[in-house]
Amino acid sequence: MKIYLFLPIFLFFCFSAEAQRTDTSLQARNAKQDSLLMWQSQQLQQMEALRAADSIRRMSLEQQLNSLKATDNYKKDELVKELTELRKRDALQKETQRQKIDSLRRFVKGVPVIFFQDTLLTIYDRHGSFSPRERAVALLERLEKLSRDHFFHPDSLKIIPSGATADLAYNEMILLGISDNDALWMQMPATELAALYKERIATALLKYKEATSWKTILKETLLAALVIAVLLLIVSVTGRVLKRIKRRIIAEKGKRINGIRIRNYALFDVEREAAFLALAANVIRWIILLIVGYFALLVLFGIFPWTEHFADNLLRYFLTPLKHIVISIRDYLPNLVTIVVICIVFRLLLKGVRFLKTEIESGALHISGFYPDWANPTYQIIRVLVLAFMTIVIFPYLPGSDSAVFKGVSVFVGVIFTFGSAGALGNVVSGVVLTYMRSFKIGDRVQIGDITGDVIEKSLLVTRLRTIKNEIISIPNSTVMSSHTINYSSDAVGKGLIIHATVTIGYDVPWQQVHKLLIRAAEETPLIEKTPPPFVLQTGLDDFYIRYEINGYTKHPNNQAQIYSDLYKRVLDVFKEADIEVMSPQYYVVRNGNETDNSK
Repeated sequence: MKIYLFLPIFLFFCFSAEAQRTDTSLQARNAKQDSLLMWQSQQLQQMEALRAADSIRRMSLEQQLNSLKATDNYKKDELVKELTELRKRDALQKETQRQKIDSLRRFVKGVPVIFFQDTLLTIYDRHGSFSPRERAVALLERLEKLSRDHFFHPDSLKIIPSGATADLAYNEMILLGISDNDALWMQMPATELAALYKERIATALLKYKEATSWKTILKETLLAALVIAVLLLIVSVTGRVLKRIKRRIIAEKGKRINGIRIRNYALFDVEREAAFLALAANVIRWIILLIVGYFALLVLFGIFPWTEHFADNLLRYFLTPLKHIVISIRDYLPNLVTIVVICIVFRLLLKGVRFLKTEIESGALHISGFYPDWANPTYQIIRVLVLAFMTIVIFPYLPGSDSAVFKGVSVFVGVIFTFGSAGALGNVVSGVVLTYMRSFKIGDRVQIGDITGDVIEKSLLVTRLRTIKNEIISIPNSTVMSSHTINYSSDAVGKGLIIHATVTIGYDVPWQQVHKLLIRAAEETPLIEKTPPPFVLQTGLDDFYIRYEINGYTKHPNNQAQIYSDLYKRVLDVFKEADIEVMSPQYYVVRNGNETDNSK
């Protein structure tokens, strides 16, 4: 017991250690990736610095070249040669930078600059000691400062070339410096990138100023009030309509609302049907209000620029699951078609087997050694096996069949079924075996163990008997298999069942006379056949009497109790008429020598 108590704790610590190892491994992998990115970024900065130095040297060479006299050809050739080498090296370094940046695209996501719910640009590269995030934060602070400038004009935004960068400035304030690496990240020249950023920033600032003006705010407030008024009107109207519907439901009781019946079963009486209709109307009203309220929130959030992102998120909460559902259904259609085809094939197969079963049951088809009463149970067994095989074939095509949860639930259900139905499975197997043993059938008079009765039901789990006292007894099939079974009806129709009774007569009576009397009594008994004729067996010669056994054939085994009763009465009658005393030990003990009075 103690082991079972400590087992969950042990498993908890094992999982915790495993999770900690996983987290440590993930952190180590992320740290290694960050260090790699930092190293590659430093390389890019070094290469950019070399290009900047080469650019300064190239400008110096160009100035020297322009200042040379036309006659100084030797010096000119040296400068041209060095200038050509610098241009080649610059092109090579630029290509190397482009390749390194291309290799970093799948790792680096960049830092977006979001202003007034719009993403203006994304910064990927460091600039000196400033990381991409620090550059983005600095730019956003400057944009917020500009948004508060009442004298802002887009024409004041300018692009100022500054060595290896192109600075985007407003008056004396530099908003953003755009380097060649920034241009390589965006795959366009630095001047074009600066012009693009200038246009986006100017547009965003103008849009912000327009959206935050008092005229716009007043219009948006009035529109929001109108939306709220419409929403309240819809709530009021739906409430009034619901009240009218409930009054109409009450008025229609006993007229149109008479309850719902399925054949002889009353599914809903009048009161329940009226309550159900009222509840349905209330539910429909709430559904309408929820839908209207949802769209009203979308409109209200979309009116004001500060809450537009809430509207987008709210719409995304609805559209994203809907999109996933539609995509999942679309992707699942091939598997669904496959499942439908498999079901059709197995259905046709079962129809064919069922046709054979019907033909064998009706006697139209005869198979040697196969009895007609085997047809239906055999069909049921084949049906279960075919459906089980069909389930196995379909299982891989079911949605989520490859998930760990689906597999775990399947194993859990299998374990529960295995352990919980061990006894039931034994009865099922016994029921199948009994079917093919043909020990009895419905309507037969049988004795199973100490229980005698007529078979009224045979199922896979139990066999039910009706006794002569009209008692219903259910016997598990496993018990039937382990007990002896006597079938009184199996040959009763053809050969007849022998009804027998034992009578003891004294030695003073000739046995021939006793035989005649017993045969006469049997022939006069109802339901005992005349052919074959009854017969008598002498079964014992005791001290004071002879045992005689009268045997008669009957084809009505289910009426044994009545037949025995009638036979005993006829035996007493015929022996009384012949003035012969029926002997028995108890009767002999109390004799006093007087004449027997059989009338009592």
